[in-house]
Amino acid sequence: MKANCWYGTRTLKIDDVPEPKILNARDAIVKITSTAICGSDLHLYNGFVPTMKRGDILGHEFMGEVVEVGKGVKNLAIGDRVVVPFPIACGHCAQCEREMYSLCENSNPNAWMAEKLWGYSPCGIFGYSHLLGGYAGGQAEYARVPFADIGPLKVPESLDDDKVLFLTDIFPTGFMAAEMCGIQPGDVVAVWGCGPVGQFAIKSAYMLGAERVIAIDRFEYRLRIAAEKAGAETINYEQQDVQETLKEMTGGRGPDHCIDAVGMEGHGPGLLGAYDKVKTVMMMETDRAYALRQAILACRSGGTVSVAGVYSGFIDKFPMGAIVNRSLTIRSGQCHVQRYMRPLLERIERGEIDPSFVITHRMRLEDAPHGFDIFSKKEDECLKIVLKTH
Repeated sequence: MKANCWYGTRTLKIDDVPEPKILNARDAIVKITSTAICGSDLHLYNGFVPTMKRGDILGHEFMGEVVEVGKGVKNLAIGDRVVVPFPIACGHCAQCEREMYSLCENSNPNAWMAEKLWGYSPCGIFGYSHLLGGYAGGQAEYARVPFADIGPLKVPESLDDDKVLFLTDIFPTGFMAAEMCGIQPGDVVAVWGCGPVGQFAIKSAYMLGAERVIAIDRFEYRLRIAAEKAGAETINYEQQDVQETLKEMTGGRGPDHCIDAVGMEGHGPGLLGAYDKVKTVMMMETDRAYALRQAILACRSGGTVSVAGVYSGFIDKFPMGAIVNRSLTIRSGQCHVQRYMRPLLERIERGEIDPSFVITHRMRLEDAPHGFDIFSKKEDECLKIVLKTH
């Protein structure tokens, strides 16, 4: 089969690789119809995540048709159309029973690697380094889905792929980011980053009762989508002072809640942005946390900072004094996708949201390396790429 494989920093190749096979009674094989390039895939592409190996298959946002099931999978049948959540979760450990699926204690066979970096291991993730299990990803024609009796969600034929594909990751991730804020009617929410997760965080904040959402980015096309498609007020941080502008927009108090939808490759203007870039190049910190620092300092006293952006290790100049002295709440986490898939599918079916609004490019799987290139460089007003495989 064809698959998009990693061969080093910014080096991808479409390879012929063996088709996956059932390895466990709880496995299923899915013939992939649609997959996508995620912003967090760029962290692999740009060399920020360790333990990648040459030939690793990328991709954790995919859906398709079940073509084979293991003996232990009773809830799926050949021919079922499913979306597959990016966290691989057993469904029965203490964390899964709490519906904290991205913390599954049984799905990362390389847990010892993650424990050295983070203290404990999260779940395994499709196509996201050997640190998180070494599982083959979904930018391919077929994928093996472990614990298939827990993860995949059957979707109706009446909804095309573009409307349900993002239940795999970015829609639930944006929704959870907004939910973690504990939004009350009348609240003002600020979202750093107008990539796909940021766009869904904006839409979700409104669905959860926010009165105003303010989106912060530097790319005009992303800000335009945030305003026209998601309904946000916008700030271009290269043209305006974010702290002062947010104060002016909120009567001097700051937003009630701040969402970091940027993560480890945050860009910042001026000396602090240059400082972060130099420190990461010299391996003196792993992540550029410009957006996170700004969100903490901008949030109103007693407010909530929700972190949906991916961070891999250690950051410098973390403003802990602002958190303690202003009674801020910090909430974070990889999304517990299985918890949100069905409720969000129901919102799609009711017409509350059409997730396909973030799609700017549709390509064939064979074009994935080109897609990564333009997505990484923010060329051709690229926000979200969907890859068709069959």
